[in-house]
Amino acid sequence: MTVTFENAQPADLPRIVAIYNEIIPSRLATADLTPVTVASREAWFASFDPASRPIWTIRVAGTIAGWVSLESFYGRPAYHHTVEISLYIDAAFRHQGLGQRALAFVTTQLPRLDIDRIVAFVFSHNAPSQALFKRNGFTVWGHLPEVAEMDGALYSLDILGRHFPEATQHGQN
Repeated sequence: MTVTFENAQPADLPRIVAIYNEIIPSRLATADLTPVTVASREAWFASFDPASRPIWTIRVAGTIAGWVSLESFYGRPAYHHTVEISLYIDAAFRHQGLGQRALAFVTTQLPRLDIDRIVAFVFSHNAPSQALFKRNGFTVWGHLPEVAEMDGALYSLDILGRHFPEATQHGQN
């Protein structure tokens, strides 16, 4: 399987939104309860910068099979070496190792982005994502019990994190 990662372009936004909307009914990977529109995601998409906070499409034989993004964590300057990762795979391409390949790719990009910490917000009941991140050295940095209500049920959220000290040259603690 030929997999490539490309900086997302505005023309990719409808496909990115479609992949995101596809997972909403499962209640596994997003706290959105109804589909989002392309128009509602335009400002979000425009906030990405390939030089510092990128969003990449994951392509299989040229077809967009998913996307992965790195966003600023908490929006404060002191957190500039820390990002939040989001990773979504189209249903037709899940369980084929694309999540693993995406995390491996992102790791290779950290030095040029001057990032050495990644956090992922993952529902506690999302076993596939929990396993993917933990298999890649992420640990639970926080647990928020029953913070999301979906379809009359309460769900907990885990903050998974990992340090990548080899990724940057700035002072280490």
